[in-house]
Amino acid sequence: MLELQTKNEVESRCGIECSKCHFKQEEKICQGCLNITQPFWGEVCPIKKCSEDKMVSCCGECSDFPCDLLKSFAYDKEQGDGGERIENCARWCGNRKKL
Repeated sequence: MLELQTKNEVESRCGIECSKCHFKQEEKICQGCLNITQPFWGEVCPIKKCSEDKMVSCCGECSDFPCDLLKSFAYDKEQGDGGERIENCARWCGNRKKL
């Protein structure tokens, strides 16, 4: 697995708060994208892959933040969080330039 330095408060590449996620905390089927090579729900997470390819801890460190890919996840009608993950990335990585 690609080793990236992450800030202590970063919980995920996309801004999901793993400490509040039932897949990690209750069902114990996920260790969080910072600690796995492949997500439990599929072959690849496009956000995890993108951030690792760009060598950033989370999307908030990216020069394209917040990009269309992150927005599509954050505002997805079924699994989105209304942009909360975008705010988390900005807070974790100090990137508020486009919010």
